[in-house]
Amino acid sequence: MEFSLKDYLRKKEKIINDKLNSIMTRLSNNSLMRETMTYSLMAGGKRLRPILCLAGAEIVKSDYKKAVTTACAIEMIHTYSLIHDDLPAMDNDELRRGMPTLHIKYKKYRGEAIAILAGDGLLTLAFEIMLSDAAKAKNPLPLIKAANLIADAAGYNNIIAGQTEDILSEGKKRTLSKIEKIDSLKTGALINASVLSGAIIGGADLKRQKSLEIYAKNIGFAFQITDDILNVVGDQKTMGKAVGTDKTNLKNTFPDIMGLDKSKKYAENLIKNALKALDKFDDKLAEPLKAVALYVIERNK
Repeated sequence: MEFSLKDYLRKKEKIINDKLNSIMTRLSNNSLMRETMTYSLMAGGKRLRPILCLAGAEIVKSDYKKAVTTACAIEMIHTYSLIHDDLPAMDNDELRRGMPTLHIKYKKYRGEAIAILAGDGLLTLAFEIMLSDAAKAKNPLPLIKAANLIADAAGYNNIIAGQTEDILSEGKKRTLSKIEKIDSLKTGALINASVLSGAIIGGADLKRQKSLEIYAKNIGFAFQITDDILNVVGDQKTMGKAVGTDKTNLKNTFPDIMGLDKSKKYAENLIKNALKALDKFDDKLAEPLKAVALYVIERNK
């Protein structure tokens, strides 16, 4: 039977959403924090990062179920970063996933302050559920190693460093290598951790981890380039968020430096590199990651 990415994404998205719902409903009732955290976490989205985590486990012949909690933690971290990214002090966005951003939705509760706290809540909850999972496991070491990798990706050396450099670069002309460095930290690090954490939980050896790291690094860059392109030519209704904001915020982007056509070509070459990195894996097991790589540059949101 021919592999269907649409079916694969739908099935895995349901698994992730069901688990996230289960986790959030166990939090304290009548809590504004639970309400606000859930609002952003369950507002939709592609669930690409957690699905990459599950696919990372599958490609090394492991049961994806072992990685579901870690995958959900990754989505919590990603959502926290979006909540903070949307704040007036950062990108000042009012729309995310087709809905009002958290600080806009909860204006009556001092929206900015509540949004900061909700983001903090999701970030810490992510590590709580990963470590709780590890504490109950017969062999906790792979889960601990995955959590450590994710902590590094989310921390001051990667996402936070990338966001800092991005802010400091606004209104200043940066080189292509500088933009690549920023994006490798801001976007690429968590995508890399998503794939590798699943593989580590699945028991991947160092050789396979290295190949998957090459794959993840290339799709991470391609993902950001496509995001930059869509911010120029995308449709706001389809994307569920404002377009043209990079120019408004004086951001350094790939289209700004290279132009649209060269940016598209660059992204296509990155995906070729990603696909090549999967040559050593079983073709059938590699189908999901190969299909996701192509989806990264073909998507319209």
